[in-house]
Amino acid sequence: MPRPIRFPRRPMWRPCAALVAASLALVSASGTLSAQQPASPSLVVFITVDQMRADYLDRFADQFTGGLKRLKAEGGVFTRAMHDHAITETAPGHATTMSGRFPVHTGITYNAAGVNTPDAPLIAGGVGEGAAPTKFRGTTLTDWMRAKDPAMRFVSVSRKDRGAILPIGRTKGDVYWWAPGLFTTSTYYGDTLPTWVQQFNAERGWMQLAGKSWDLLLPAASYSEPDSVPAEAQGGQFMFPYRAPRDSATLARIFFGTPMMDSLSLALALRAVSVKELGAAPRRSDLLAVSLSSTDAVGHKFGPDSREIHDQLLRLDRSLGAFFDSLFVLRDPRRVTVVLTGDHGMSPLPEFHSGRFANQGASRVDAGAVLAALDTSLRARGVPPAAWNFEAGVWFVLDRAPFTRAGVSVDSVARALASRMLTITNVARSDLFSDLAKADTTRDQLARRWLHMFAPGGEAILATSLKPYSLWWTTPNAGHGMPYDDDAHVPLIFWGQGVRPGRYTQPVRTVDIAPTLARLLGVTPTERLDGRVLSPVLRAGGSSRRR
Repeated sequence: MPRPIRFPRRPMWRPCAALVAASLALVSASGTLSAQQPASPSLVVFITVDQMRADYLDRFADQFTGGLKRLKAEGGVFTRAMHDHAITETAPGHATTMSGRFPVHTGITYNAAGVNTPDAPLIAGGVGEGAAPTKFRGTTLTDWMRAKDPAMRFVSVSRKDRGAILPIGRTKGDVYWWAPGLFTTSTYYGDTLPTWVQQFNAERGWMQLAGKSWDLLLPAASYSEPDSVPAEAQGGQFMFPYRAPRDSATLARIFFGTPMMDSLSLALALRAVSVKELGAAPRRSDLLAVSLSSTDAVGHKFGPDSREIHDQLLRLDRSLGAFFDSLFVLRDPRRVTVVLTGDHGMSPLPEFHSGRFANQGASRVDAGAVLAALDTSLRARGVPPAAWNFEAGVWFVLDRAPFTRAGVSVDSVARALASRMLTITNVARSDLFSDLAKADTTRDQLARRWLHMFAPGGEAILATSLKPYSLWWTTPNAGHGMPYDDDAHVPLIFWGQGVRPGRYTQPVRTVDIAPTLARLLGVTPTERLDGRVLSPVLRAGGSSRRR
């Protein structure tokens, strides 16, 4: 067997000499190298790492040498940041951070209720479901920035459609995500791709991976995790190296699951900074949103205590380091603010007990028989299956009319269903939202997080919570989405212009990010927010001096 070729230790892109020269000219012309510090940053870079557990920052810290090391050492680090909602999935997480509002107010409550719609098909040959923010309610930081300065510019980039769309909200503009083989967008945003995105796609940088392998970045002795866990990858390959196919069509389909997807996303983001001149104007604040999803793909397949996730985090650190090095050639770092967080955390495989998590006794919980019995009973009384749904632990009544015509009480059915759910192994609670509304939410964390998802009196009738570390039977690998801290606890770091470095141990929520950035930028939210300003991390007067 031929020796596998390692992934490059640096990302696949570097700014060429002409680009560096042009960027230096831009910096000089805009005056951003002057010693005088402006009140607001010229560029906010908002980075969401999909499925980033907070403990990764400390767990792998000794081996970080790049962007994560820089942010952690020089930024304002909140060690107890939580998504304070129950369904800790990608769509609600991304909708929460830049809106400052819980899912109950954004309308984005779980992935299936996120962005996909046939009404906004992909353009430029993109293959996949159409996507648009039509289900999103309200505004985001982008809207508040644009209300203050209509000339502000933004670009949002992600591997996932929901990762690119939801941080921006309903505003139309430069929003791009990966379809196999290219970055694209949907008809919600335009009919054609801009020339610069077309040129980026034509370079086919992802093909540099063809025939190469993902092998360990560091010597094997640098990893404490075993490389022989059959529970990983659903019984498929679970040991290094992972060879990429040479065939372009096959590689395009599987590329999203490799660490190189992050590098490619950051390359497009850097191209956007240059071409769109983000952060180049001395009196304008622009926004770059980047969602990086390789950690999510690797984490789902192998779990949060795998050797693969360890190596992925090391590569993410290096990719971010190279991105910042290149960005700070294009833009004066004294005029940049960076925020990094995660859209949710992660729980381990129920079948694997590494000793890192107290997941002994966890299982995949199968409610199929209970739901089938409910369906049979309701059909017999004239209530069709289309009138209700079960998703992410929630029983929804989509249409009450059939229940009313059949003389069936929704409340009575929900209470009966709750009783049946509680007979299933590893179900912790099953609560009607009408009962959760009466709970003391300062003491009852589950009640609070469920009420931050759905308001009583709506379609959501019953919430069933599993015991920690257990997963619904519909999750085939490692997963997330539960209302516990393993899935809710994420990193939160502010760095750069206007930020007071330090380590902050007070509890905070991800809904606090948007109002904090709004205060830093001097913009006013146009609606009531659930979050609050994290004043301790902000320097008075917006000074950007760092340690």
